[in-house]
Amino acid sequence: MKLRREVDLKDTWNLSDLYTNDQECLAALEKTSNIAGRLAEFKGRLTDSAANLLEAMQLSDEMGLLAERACTYVRLNFDSDMGEPSAKELYGRMDYLLTSVGEKLAFLEPELLSMSPEDFQAFLKQCPELSLYQWSMTKLFRQKDHVLSAAEEELMNRMAAIAGNFDKIFDDLTVNDIQYPTIEGPDGQPVVANEANYRKALESEDRAYRQRYYNSMLGTYGQHVNTICSTLAGNTRYHVLAAKSRRYSSSLERALSSDNIPLAVYDNLIATLRDSLKPLQEYLTFRRQALGYEDLHFYDLFVPIVKGHSRSFTFDEARQIVLEAVAPLGKEYQSTMARAFSERWIDIYPNKGKATGAYATGVYGVHPYSLLNFNGTFDDLFTLIHELGHALHSHYSNTHQPFVDSGYCIFTAEVASTVNENLLFHYLLNRADNPQEKAYLLSSHLDSTRSTLYRQGFFADFERYMHNLVEQEEPMVPQNLCAAYRKLYELYHGPDFVIDESLTFEWSRIPHFYRPFYVYQYATGISAAICLAQGILKEGPAKVEPYLRFLQSGGSKDPIDLLKDAGVDLSTTVPIKAAVADFAEHLAALKEAMAKL
Repeated sequence: MKLRREVDLKDTWNLSDLYTNDQECLAALEKTSNIAGRLAEFKGRLTDSAANLLEAMQLSDEMGLLAERACTYVRLNFDSDMGEPSAKELYGRMDYLLTSVGEKLAFLEPELLSMSPEDFQAFLKQCPELSLYQWSMTKLFRQKDHVLSAAEEELMNRMAAIAGNFDKIFDDLTVNDIQYPTIEGPDGQPVVANEANYRKALESEDRAYRQRYYNSMLGTYGQHVNTICSTLAGNTRYHVLAAKSRRYSSSLERALSSDNIPLAVYDNLIATLRDSLKPLQEYLTFRRQALGYEDLHFYDLFVPIVKGHSRSFTFDEARQIVLEAVAPLGKEYQSTMARAFSERWIDIYPNKGKATGAYATGVYGVHPYSLLNFNGTFDDLFTLIHELGHALHSHYSNTHQPFVDSGYCIFTAEVASTVNENLLFHYLLNRADNPQEKAYLLSSHLDSTRSTLYRQGFFADFERYMHNLVEQEEPMVPQNLCAAYRKLYELYHGPDFVIDESLTFEWSRIPHFYRPFYVYQYATGISAAICLAQGILKEGPAKVEPYLRFLQSGGSKDPIDLLKDAGVDLSTTVPIKAAVADFAEHLAALKEAMAKL
């Protein structure tokens, strides 16, 4: 694997659009701290007048814009090479500064909430400029029962800074410290059994290699399972404690409350999936039969079941395909996506020390950025268009909303990315010129839906168990987590699936568990996206226009309402059932296509 300095500059993101060097970023962080100091001078008089309130709100926006830009630079710089000392030092400086800023401004929410909604409306009449902040204040007033005193908020901020280290400990352990084993690849060459090579390895047609790779990588996590469990337990206990401290009934309620997501949305997802496991289990049986195996293991879930059609893509090929696939969303959407390539919004290939996986992040007033670890697989093609969906969501939100309302939540973000994936699937399927290619695409779509709908729902089910365990003051130790994980695999995957011992501690490699109740939004997102993509492809502009308005709306409404405006109601089970029906429909199509081979 290349060192960072060996990667071609054109294949990396252009951080100079943020700052030309670390010193400029440090100066911006210092300015952020200075503005926080000016804001702190409003302590005790924030709500004395409409003028005071407006000035403080405007200072807060100025500070937020600076902090977003600087923190993005720090994070992207760090994720480019997590072992680079200067990047780690800059990350540490940012951490301390943000903690300091948080302590200075701990008074803000309690003082804002000393007002009533009626008080704010009175100020609004005196100072119409405050209308810019009406929606943010509406959301804040809804949290009134959960905001503490200024002193308590300062303490909670300090606790949060310490709690954030659990995630970093996990990253340091799994990216920087763990030595992953080198195994023999299918061609006899050495391969490091780590996360960067994971997906490509599990798509190999060499079953013995897949088994060797998976057990070697998971076995490595297993050697550190006690440390990882302690780290995860500490993180979970913090979030349970924080929920109790803020007078929530559970950590789940706290996680959902900031976006005003009803608890029923989470419960409906899990209940509907548990009641709809037949299509998943039928697919697993069909996959086993298609592969010609007597049994099915986890490491058999990613290899193509259509032989002789697996292909790889250069990045240039991938770029052309994704640009053509989003044509149903209009020329303006296409041209904006093209900028991501020409203006170096994307960090493309893996390198030593680079963060694994993929993500996108927006920067107000600049442009979005996306991290990839592109190896040219079919999955990488979908990851590219997925992350560009996030990037364009940020672009549209940032260019149509004021800063205060531009930030959208994950609940809606996963819709934007997965609509793009669905458009890509249908684009490729419509151009398939033989039964083998059609079968390959159908099987890939089913694998993607399984991974996003059922697998993320599975994770959400397990995550609820973890937090319930801590809330009930039961010990969170490896044997409990492994036993619960095994039972969920038995429930979801049925009798045709072999649960290897290494699979029972798969939970130890899932970084999303350090962001409580995050993963369920992948499952709700794909459900909404399937409904929206079907409408866009069938009805054209009549569905495209409300969808683009949804992208432009950012965080200007509750996410449930934004999606209702786009035509999907996730407060019901209808979208989840539609996603399950889509899965069953394409499974039937796959069986028909493969019967013709």
